[in-house]
Amino acid sequence: MIGLIAAASEAATNSSLSSFDFSKPSWDLFIVLFFVVAALLYGLSLGRDRIIVILVSIYMSLAIVNTAPFLPNIETSIIVNDVVILKISTFLGVFIALFFLLSRSGLLKTIASGDEKGSWWQVMLFSILHVGLLISVTLTFLPDNVIADKFTPFTQMMFIGDWARFLWIIAPVIAMSFLVNSSSKKRYKYDI
Repeated sequence: MIGLIAAASEAATNSSLSSFDFSKPSWDLFIVLFFVVAALLYGLSLGRDRIIVILVSIYMSLAIVNTAPFLPNIETSIIVNDVVILKISTFLGVFIALFFLLSRSGLLKTIASGDEKGSWWQVMLFSILHVGLLISVTLTFLPDNVIADKFTPFTQMMFIGDWARFLWIIAPVIAMSFLVNSSSKKRYKYDI
């Protein structure tokens, strides 16, 4: 059974990857390149603890945008495309503001281990989770007809589908709970 699922997944991935046409760049190609380049650049430049602050900022921004009482009132008075731009802009604006506020707060000092950069594999893992979560959250603001018209099944399966969104949201939480706790246990001599 697992072999059938793996074979079907591999076939779907291969057919979707072969649909990328480098001579005519599409949104899918842009998303894949952004995912790879951003994960590497974030990992090399920020370090594990700052990426964790970014992840917390993404979660807080998502909560704020999804529960903001003024957005539904604005949505009824503007065109559909403007709603998407408004939601994405609001999300990114709140995310950037929260990142700068949280990075200067005590959160970074609370999370930080003795080695703020973290081990290379932790940095890469958190970078991949961060960029994937950011792409998934941003794409969920797009209308269904745009998703169906502009993105291949591969991109929809990896970032937009219900299971993909759930996994991108839950995976960083799991990683933070296991990896941050394992590094903090090394710092303290006594557990309370």
